[in-house]
Amino acid sequence: MSISAVILTKNEEKNIVDCIDSLKWCDEIIIIDENSEDRTIELAEKAGANVFKRLLNNDFSGQRNYGLLKTNNDWALFIDADERVSEALATEIIGSLRQDLAASDSFDGFNIKRTDYMWEKELKHGETGNIKLLRLAKKGKGKWRGKVHERWEINGKIGELKNPIMHYPHQTIKEFLKEINFYTDLRAEELYARRIKSNWFSIIFYPKAKFFQNYFIKLGFLDGVEGFILAMLMSFHSFLVRGKLWLLWHKK
Repeated sequence: MSISAVILTKNEEKNIVDCIDSLKWCDEIIIIDENSEDRTIELAEKAGANVFKRLLNNDFSGQRNYGLLKTNNDWALFIDADERVSEALATEIIGSLRQDLAASDSFDGFNIKRTDYMWEKELKHGETGNIKLLRLAKKGKGKWRGKVHERWEINGKIGELKNPIMHYPHQTIKEFLKEINFYTDLRAEELYARRIKSNWFSIIFYPKAKFFQNYFIKLGFLDGVEGFILAMLMSFHSFLVRGKLWLLWHKK
């Protein structure tokens, strides 16, 4: 039983050392870097990671599948640069894979919960309150699909781990808005390529429904001011996707 960790990076000098440090228990750490202009590559190599450069080409699945090709071990664990693996989760992963190795009916992948922290506050509700992601799987059992909001499709039995990945995204509003602008560009282009259209009704009412769902139905209000800001920003995300999609159809 051996594990390769894979991290996608671009200008992540603020995060990369802490991320790698939380993965030192892995047998191998692979970085797929999209031409970082800061010290990401230097710091990653100094921390013991193997770095490969590759253009993203607006295709996150392509980048992750390239990372899979570069791994040399039985299992692959995908972690983003702004995520951390706690000692408890590392211990659970190692223990689960050892049990799986001895079991007759083994798992081919594992879903892992993710806990978001916004400005040092743990978010327990709303958009991020109950996220489970397939991030750990046997190499060769599947591929990543979807250019953005990508998913790892595994052919086999999927288990679930108890301890979460810790996620520290966009620690300033400026970073959050920059990421929203980037990801909504990609999402609108993806929907346009699939011939999906937008209209005035979806542009106006979908973002409102998104806010209501995250803030009230999913109890985002229990996370205080941070929960309100997150619900507003994710509603804005929905507005931008549909607005940009409408513009694509009317420009081309």
